[in-house]
Amino acid sequence: MIRQKHTVWLITLGLISGGILISYTPDPDVLHKDETTDRWFTQQQVQQGGATYAQYCASCHGVQAEATPAWRKPDDQGRYPPPPLNGTAHAWHHPLPQLTDVILEGTEGGMPAWKNTLENHQVIEVIAWFQSHWPDQGYQAWIQTNKR
Repeated sequence: MIRQKHTVWLITLGLISGGILISYTPDPDVLHKDETTDRWFTQQQVQQGGATYAQYCASCHGVQAEATPAWRKPDDQGRYPPPPLNGTAHAWHHPLPQLTDVILEGTEGGMPAWKNTLENHQVIEVIAWFQSHWPDQGYQAWIQTNKR
């Protein structure tokens, strides 16, 4: 029953995200509820995600997911720098399947695809890590956006 609820929730999120092709939908077994933080991930996922983030993501998105202060300003080719992932940019309005898809598939704007480097559980852990930096208000907005 729980697996079905998570599957329906993730399918709904995928449909809400505008029909984006989702290459990875997290297995419900990786989605946990941490009763101490009231978030979908565990502290173990955050710790493991922090190590992966430091190795693969920090050089572009910043050590604490803060990115560059000029992330809203395009370069000479019209590309924007990597945005912060600490809750101060727009990641909060992307559903979990879309976040995983961007990490796995990359973007036309220059983010590399990590599908041949990271395992699915590592992607989820990286998302847990950067969402652990989000203030409660931003996290709650993400939850509300993803319920629609």
